[in-house]
Amino acid sequence: MAWEVADFASLMGLETHGPDVFVGISPEYPWGRVYGGQVVAQGLRAAQSTVDGDYHVHSLHAYFIRGGSSDEPIRYEVDRIRNGRSFVTRRVVARQSDGAILNLSCSFHLHEDEADVQESLLPDDVGEPGSGTVEDWSILGRRVAHQSTGRSSNWLRVLEDLGDDPSLQACALAYTSDDIPMDAVAGTHPRIGEVQEDSVTTYHDVFIGTSLDHAIWFHRPLPADQWLLHDHRSHGLANARGLAVGEVFAPSGIHVATVAQEVLIRERTR
Repeated sequence: MAWEVADFASLMGLETHGPDVFVGISPEYPWGRVYGGQVVAQGLRAAQSTVDGDYHVHSLHAYFIRGGSSDEPIRYEVDRIRNGRSFVTRRVVARQSDGAILNLSCSFHLHEDEADVQESLLPDDVGEPGSGTVEDWSILGRRVAHQSTGRSSNWLRVLEDLGDDPSLQACALAYTSDDIPMDAVAGTHPRIGEVQEDSVTTYHDVFIGTSLDHAIWFHRPLPADQWLLHDHRSHGLANARGLAVGEVFAPSGIHVATVAQEVLIRERTR
């Protein structure tokens, strides 16, 4: 039985089940498995629950181990790897009855008043914040700003007011960050274009696609409840695996995060 989840804050409302153990629920998604961005975001939320509020996540690295089921809760077990003076490190394993579904490591950092240099620029071909083809789903706002071979740019945000809590804003970025990388890589596959032109055969009839591992680097504070541009570019395909690297920009042009994801795109053999 899947749960009715009204909003993002409710999705992040994990229950405590013993020391450093948290349990979350999932809505049902059209593709059958739990959305990977949800598990990353809930895993980050579990880690945040064991960290002092003065420390903010600066990076996370996750491996998707198997697809999660919306029919049962997800158990998040947090390991307090290290509490340092400037950095705090946590490991989170997400489990269901079939075993582990995600292994996540994340690091938190105290703010340091040091040099701030930005090299990346907001692309000039993506329109106004929130503009583009509307492809919203569930609690995620998705607006396709640019789509071309090997590149996918979308304005993304969760569809509710989250206030100015930086921890919840970081979880919202983690949630949205799993939506675009596959599109960038899939656009470079030599056969996917053929399938898309076929009015009978669908992508899922021919290919198996899933996220393998995922990384986010949080560079600067996230603006509260604004559309963020996720601009992803494919770095190619080999051995059924493809890599996409993307930059995340605030509407003001500030480079707030970088996302990298390796995906699996495999042709079905049976």
